[in-house]
Amino acid sequence: MYTTSSAFLDALIEAGVSYIFANLGSDHPALVEAIAEARATGRPLPEVITCPNEMVGLSAAHGHWQASGVAQAVMVHVECGTQALAGAVHNAAKGRVPVLIFAGASPFTQHGELKGSRNEFIQWIQDVHDQRGLVRGYMNYDNEIRTGKNVKELVHRALQFANSDPKGPVYLMGAREVMEEAVVPSADDAAAWRSIEPGALTAGSIETIGAVLMNARRPLVVTSFLGRNPAAVAPLLAFCRRLGIGVLESVPNAVNFPHDDPLYQGNQWNQPRQNPVLAEADAILVLDSDVPWIPTVSKPAETARIFQIDADPLKRQMPLWHIKAEGVFRADSATALGQLNDWLDSQTLDERTVRTRAEHYARLHAARAEELATLERRPEGTITAEYLIARLRALADEDMLFLNEGISNYHTVFNHLAPTRPGSVFTSGGGSLGWNGGAAIGVKLARPDKTVIALTGDGSYMFTVPSSVHWMARRYETPFLQIIFNNRGWKSPKLSALAVHPDGYAARANQLDTSFEPPADYAGIATASGGAWGRQVRDPAEIDTALAEALRVVREEKRAAVLDVWLDHH
Repeated sequence: MYTTSSAFLDALIEAGVSYIFANLGSDHPALVEAIAEARATGRPLPEVITCPNEMVGLSAAHGHWQASGVAQAVMVHVECGTQALAGAVHNAAKGRVPVLIFAGASPFTQHGELKGSRNEFIQWIQDVHDQRGLVRGYMNYDNEIRTGKNVKELVHRALQFANSDPKGPVYLMGAREVMEEAVVPSADDAAAWRSIEPGALTAGSIETIGAVLMNARRPLVVTSFLGRNPAAVAPLLAFCRRLGIGVLESVPNAVNFPHDDPLYQGNQWNQPRQNPVLAEADAILVLDSDVPWIPTVSKPAETARIFQIDADPLKRQMPLWHIKAEGVFRADSATALGQLNDWLDSQTLDERTVRTRAEHYARLHAARAEELATLERRPEGTITAEYLIARLRALADEDMLFLNEGISNYHTVFNHLAPTRPGSVFTSGGGSLGWNGGAAIGVKLARPDKTVIALTGDGSYMFTVPSSVHWMARRYETPFLQIIFNNRGWKSPKLSALAVHPDGYAARANQLDTSFEPPADYAGIATASGGAWGRQVRDPAEIDTALAEALRVVREEKRAAVLDVWLDHH
């Protein structure tokens, strides 16, 4: 029998979905049957990845899109599974990740009126007033499948929303009776549901932005996630080199600009001090940034002329947001930069001015490089995060992809990994911890030829649900190296408290309820769950051999590896 569930699966295939990251429940009999029928008859079907934890499943779909650029599907169990998606929903929304989430729903009949009617006690308990409302605030689109006759239309419409800027997750739900409905197969019309074309600047705005930046003394670009589209990096590099514009990253979520270029001015996070490059800028172009600066501690000069380009410049999901920009433009950054570069072709540039600006930024870049090199020296005692990442960088090659969830070491990873390849470093884009483990699985599924390395704090490691992550990594042959910055606690809550109360009771307290003492055997968890190789490292002299052995295990033995690296206590 061809059912709503059969049509739903066909629609996913038509949309290019390769994987369903699934956590099945009592609401999915029709889908379980349709999947089994498709396998038995040879009908095309996305591969089903069994996910013992829902957040891990959505994080895997998140990572797969980051590495492939193609939205995947997640299947969860009624409102319980929807809530168990947890912080991964936040990360997908804030990271602008297109993904289709499907949840079943409790049957709406209870006397056997329709196939799929209630037959288990849990179906009364799991019937809630507004299941979609649990995640509506995070979704680009949500709807309920009410008949199989238009299920393909709903799937394609949902993915059209997901893949259109600003991209994001979408949510569909369907009760058992609807998913069991017999329907007539329909033609593939996915091509009629294309995403919206990227937005562009108007001729007048190109002239305005270009003229201000061309004539400024200290022009600066600030960006956070332009590099989520790797194709945007080259036009940004070309534009900045032609005008001698410095580039400052604020809370970078990707490789937005090559770190070895003299125009690169570093990255700022929560450091409680004014960024001098930002303060000195007299013209600033903000490209793809949710938090270009934190005004209580670091902001531009009042006289700076500021322009903003973003697919979502109003930040519609943020109740409080504003920067003092004289020009705000809804456009795709890669498209806009292409337009600005074309405009420059018709201009006469003052080469002396461009050279002076470029030389100024090159001097700052060189001074920063010296400071970073000092931090990378081999320590005499406890391992430092700077030394660890510098030694990892020494082993890095073109086949490596990095996932950065270092939390209090976010900036350390970017500074000392010093990436130059667009698309080689990912973060969640959000603030809910535990993304890196599932994401590593998704990245490896999308790019099996790559060596995937996840960098995580010890707190975020536990948030990943490592027992599920490493079980999945073994079952689906997605080995990756996971490196833990182990400071035996939550450092970030401590830093936040001391930033607000530097001379308070917390500053003088012996403990702040952020310790993980006694520490768990993190490598042992991965070994027990997924047969992973694991090692704890406390001596700087052991770092090189530990990294080399871990990479050998991942590449040659095809097993996941966990390095538990002890840093100074938080």
